[in-house]
Amino acid sequence: MKLLVTGGAGFIGSAVVRLAMARGHQVVNVDALTYAACLDNVAMVADSPDYAFEQVDIRDRAALDAVFAKHQPDAVMHLAAESHVDRSIDGPADFIETNVTGTFNMLEAARTYWTAQGKPDSFRFHHISTDEVFGSLPNDPSIKFTEDTPYDPRSPYSASKASSDHLVRAWHETYGLPVVLTNCSNNYGPFHFPEKLIPVIILNALAGKALPIYGDGSNIRDWLYVEDHADALLLVVEKGEVGRSYNIGGENERTNLELVKTLCAILDQARPKAAGSYADQITFVTDRPGHDARYAIDPTRIRTELGWRPSVTVEEGLEKTVAWYLANEDWWRALQSRHGVGERLGVKA
Repeated sequence: MKLLVTGGAGFIGSAVVRLAMARGHQVVNVDALTYAACLDNVAMVADSPDYAFEQVDIRDRAALDAVFAKHQPDAVMHLAAESHVDRSIDGPADFIETNVTGTFNMLEAARTYWTAQGKPDSFRFHHISTDEVFGSLPNDPSIKFTEDTPYDPRSPYSASKASSDHLVRAWHETYGLPVVLTNCSNNYGPFHFPEKLIPVIILNALAGKALPIYGDGSNIRDWLYVEDHADALLLVVEKGEVGRSYNIGGENERTNLELVKTLCAILDQARPKAAGSYADQITFVTDRPGHDARYAIDPTRIRTELGWRPSVTVEEGLEKTVAWYLANEDWWRALQSRHGVGERLGVKA
């Protein structure tokens, strides 16, 4: 299968590219190379004859049409998006332009191409989204997001992703475009851009800096190892039912404080401090505006219909992640000078 992957130089997109290539697929990586992208993420596959890279912004419709005409993919995996909630609070326009208008451009470029090809039944447009579109959950383990949970986005980021989800469903219902959708929980793992919580904690710990935790650290997230996510995404694009959505979760709920303490314990073993624990560096900071209390996914549909479930616990995944960051200092040091990295964002509201 020839896959057109948007955002394939980003965190989740590059995991999809690497796994797809390992499984024998051809990949066309379409990425604008904005601040969070890094071609080092896919350097290990870049010389393959089955890999192509196109530096194209999904806001550029003409360029997208040219990519489709040139490469003629069998399926699209649309991951390109602005994704950092704090940045969306400070600059929501970029999120509307990329996540909403960019998705519209992708849908229209795909529809034009699909129509010109005779509307083959085998074509797929896989839209990758987030559980944040569903809003916030109470602290009740019996309540989780399902595919039927009403949308209730709370941040400019989640609102822009909710908008893009609605566009994808509308293009299926109105034009018959064969789509599948997925909504995932919080990802983590190798190549995670160093502005998100887990890499921030790892890198600040190693630098002897404060480990910032928003509010009292009671916010709960369901953590999904990125390579498990990539596996699920490839399964959905190959075997998912057209017009259907699938929630992908790690089944690993933790409070932010529990997560950070686990990371500190792993670091204490992997790279001990001269004295004390990395947990001594934990600092509570003013909470993010509109900070959702809890996310948790019920993955019953993807488990029962497609047979997928995560392969690692959060403790196993965090150990792998810490080991990767300790072994790849050149990668993360090169990214620390990029705009906004290391700064507290999202406090203008």
